[in-house]
Amino acid sequence: MNNKRIGLIGCGAMGSALGKGFVQKVGIDPSLIYLYDINKERMQALADELNAQTTENLSELVPHCQHIFLAVKPQDLESVLYSVKDMFNQQQIFTSIAAGITIDYIESCLSYESKVVRLMPNTPCLIGKGTIAISVGENVTSDEQEEVEALLKPLGLTIRLPEYLMDAATGLSGTGPAYVFLFIETMIDAGVSVGIRRDVASEMVIQNIIGSALMLRENDKHPAELRNIVTSPSGTTATALQVLEESGFRHCLLKSVIEATKRAKELRSV
Repeated sequence: MNNKRIGLIGCGAMGSALGKGFVQKVGIDPSLIYLYDINKERMQALADELNAQTTENLSELVPHCQHIFLAVKPQDLESVLYSVKDMFNQQQIFTSIAAGITIDYIESCLSYESKVVRLMPNTPCLIGKGTIAISVGENVTSDEQEEVEALLKPLGLTIRLPEYLMDAATGLSGTGPAYVFLFIETMIDAGVSVGIRRDVASEMVIQNIIGSALMLRENDKHPAELRNIVTSPSGTTATALQVLEESGFRHCLLKSVIEATKRAKELRSV
């Protein structure tokens, strides 16, 4: 795999994370990485950082790469696909991170014999701690899927899902870091409101999140069991949790994931 050329269409945050992972963690020779972005400054900045190849147009990238990663916004994907449909062969693998855009749709734009992989990553991929849901089209072999997963491994945890769950993965995991960041922001503000200095509150809350997540990872216990351990009768935790329940915290979070999932489905028609 290490001698196969990789094309990266889109050099934004997630595209850059992919490129850096390929070179810095997987060990791909940067001369085998071809970049394209309509924003030439952004493309050149990533190329300079990685020592990768820049291209002036898609015809300089697509015919030469075995793996082509589509790291563009959902509303821009269609034009990219129609631009490249006459440039590729059936052995190349197209991997898309565009939310809401189905494998069937991508195949309809390229060819129903094309090899298509669909991903839903999240922003912690930028530091190698992300979650990446992956589904593959019928023309992708198991060896090819493993090849793609090997490229993604440095970015975090890869989870195989049937494609009908990819919109749900978008609502839960792709959007998930924003829920966590908002929770952390609010907790820090709460710490300040009860008299703790902001920088100290920030350290406390972030460590709380890290420690709690690691406890879940290292235990077989359900989250409710760990929550009950710290909830004494009539204690401070019980009082706080009662307020959260009365305020609809659980309901709001459930609804947020459901609505984000619906929005992912709507992106197909945008």
